Amino acid sequence: MVETLETPNPQPPVADRRVRRALRGDAFRLTALGGLAALSLDALSSVAYGPESIVLALIPAGIAAVSWTLPISLAITALLLVLVLSYRQVIAVHPDGGGAYAVAKKDLGRWPSLLAAASLVVDYTLTVAVSLAAGAASLASAFPVLADHLLLVTLIGLVALTAINLVGIAESAKVLMGPTIVFVLAIFAVIVGGFLHHDPLATVGTDLGPVEPTEAVGIVLILKAFSAGCSSLTGVEAIANAVPAFRTPAVKRAQHTEIALGLLLGVMLVGLALLIRQYDMVPRGDVTILAQLTAAAFGKGWMFYVTNIAVTLVLVLAANTSFGGLPVLLSLLAKDHRVAHAFAMRSERPVFRYGVGALAILSLIVLLIVNADTHRLLPVFAIGVFIGFTISQIGLVLHWRRERSPGWVWRSLLNGFGAILTAIAGVVLLVEKFTEGAWLLLIIVPGLVILFGRTENYYASVAKLLKQGRIPPSPEPGTRTSLIVVPVVTVNLLTEQAISAALRLGGEVVAVAVAIEPSSSKRLGTLWKKWDPGVPLVVLPSPNRSLVATLVGYVRKQTDKGHQVTVLLTQIETRRWWHRLLHNPRGPVLTSALRSRTDAVVATLAVRLD
Repeated sequence: MVETLETPNPQPPVADRRVRRALRGDAFRLTALGGLAALSLDALSSVAYGPESIVLALIPAGIAAVSWTLPISLAITALLLVLVLSYRQVIAVHPDGGGAYAVAKKDLGRWPSLLAAASLVVDYTLTVAVSLAAGAASLASAFPVLADHLLLVTLIGLVALTAINLVGIAESAKVLMGPTIVFVLAIFAVIVGGFLHHDPLATVGTDLGPVEPTEAVGIVLILKAFSAGCSSLTGVEAIANAVPAFRTPAVKRAQHTEIALGLLLGVMLVGLALLIRQYDMVPRGDVTILAQLTAAAFGKGWMFYVTNIAVTLVLVLAANTSFGGLPVLLSLLAKDHRVAHAFAMRSERPVFRYGVGALAILSLIVLLIVNADTHRLLPVFAIGVFIGFTISQIGLVLHWRRERSPGWVWRSLLNGFGAILTAIAGVVLLVEKFTEGAWLLLIIVPGLVILFGRTENYYASVAKLLKQGRIPPSPEPGTRTSLIVVPVVTVNLLTEQAISAALRLGGEVVAVAVAIEPSSSKRLGTLWKKWDPGVPLVVLPSPNRSLVATLVGYVRKQTDKGHQVTVLLTQIETRRWWHRLLHNPRGPVLTSALRSRTDAVVATLAVRLD
């Protein structure tokens, strides 16, 4: 018989809207403006290195080739429009987040979804590394003394971001709101100021000498520049991946945030490209292209330093996009049994702290390997992004063809066109940057796919062994005698509570001591007779002086005799965490040995020292 108890309403009516929102968790979630600050900085801040990547790709054809920056930027902006509209659809179709992974899982099957997940993990990790490294380079453009300490600057930024996100994503959005507004205003000021004023004396950086053309402008060079400039599109998918982080109605708020991101990023890209074309801007040593444009617009006064500091701060904080997106993705993978289930756990904020910690560690490793060099990261970075873009576009094409809802033809054409563009960009960049580090993706991405697949297989085998999903037969009544073993060392309050708890469990209770030191065993026997708790004390000889091996051997003998053995261990709960280091750690060791080498039930009695 199943008895159901009615649970009374635990919450009385609340008049204050802010209190109601806090009770349902919305107080810790994002508004549209907060989402723009917390999840869009990766995409917005890419204007600091995206246009520069185009110029660096074109400059081998001479200064005149730099004029191609504008049409290429317009093409990238058109692709941005396609992606924004596409991810707006992704948000509506997959309100639980996941982006390319969720699309591939539903519409393409297991292995494409694993590929999408692997590419997103690479993308998010490298987003943190690229943003921090680019931020350090921007700061060094204004303060050259920092040029030799870029790695240290990036590590300081990584520690700060990790701490902020362990507090909570909504709280991080509040921190990021101010720098985001300053950054956007500064970039627009550079664009407007650049058209109104050009200071020929405000030259920053070092002259790299005359530019000698080494190749002609052709379709290959233009494709290279287009692919390199597509690094400006990174982060567009982050909002779709983190829809659950928004306040209700989450879908509408996320869609509005996606549109706002596309408009801001598109205007900034085209505006900076116009300035580069107007000034025939070429690379200079120890300074970024954006810093050169800032100097041209404002001169080398205080506005130059304010803008560069704002750019630096936002580039560092742009890594927050990954801290908002990757933990959510890992939680979805955990629910699908493709990573450890711990990644699905979150605190009351809500914060996926295991995901935040994993991202911080991976980013730290990448930064140490490349020594915080942005240009060593960009080739691998952009390719991982294009993999996710292409998979999500293809998945949506199949989704619209399957549903055939009103307007499905135009939606399919839009997503198909986007898939072709991102696939071409990814292939071109992979071939072009293969020897510069892009080959690593051929190892990292398949490795992650295999890891996710094997993890899923492991959980499937465990579920099969545990007969998951089946109704088990009724438990059989116990036919074996119950024996409760209480390991003891001395007679004190800990021993008294353990014996009392064992007696309350029912069954036969026996206290067991291991004779490591004869004098200690004799003293324990004397105290036991004097105490006389009504429970026999068995002293086990131990020629090899091994507490664990002796106790395990005794328990195995009792189970072989047909007893259902329960071993009751005691554990001291200290007032301070570091006090635990001062106590004997034999409890966890005994627990591990008994569980792995016997059929006994191991229980732990926590005794608090108040």
